[in-house]
Amino acid sequence: MADKRVTVDEMADAIMDGLLEYAELATDVMKDCVKKAGNTVKKETQAGAPVKTGRYKKSWAVKRQKETSNALEVVVHSRNRYQLTHLLEKGHAKRGGGRVKAIPHIAPAEEKGIRELEEDIKRGLSK
Repeated sequence: MADKRVTVDEMADAIMDGLLEYAELATDVMKDCVKKAGNTVKKETQAGAPVKTGRYKKSWAVKRQKETSNALEVVVHSRNRYQLTHLLEKGHAKRGGGRVKAIPHIAPAEEKGIRELEEDIKRGLSK
């Protein structure tokens, strides 16, 4: 914000202008950080996903769930192999008895995305 002289009567308007400018910049930073974190979670999930044919690994995508002027929600999901996510992440019982070992690949990616999002927001707002 540039240095400018204001009278006492104009001070409230000048402060409000500065706050609106900061809110707009903060919103842009937040949206960029959310997009970046969504892509990170997708890449990390794909990297940790089990590979039999490769279709499950390739099915991960980032989708904008909701976007307003001051908010952005993204969802990382498996486009066409969503039925397998819980079974692979948590393990499951076999038909003839016994269990299939869990392959955690979604939760670690989510945790990394959350950490990265927090760090990026702090870094972006401190500029």
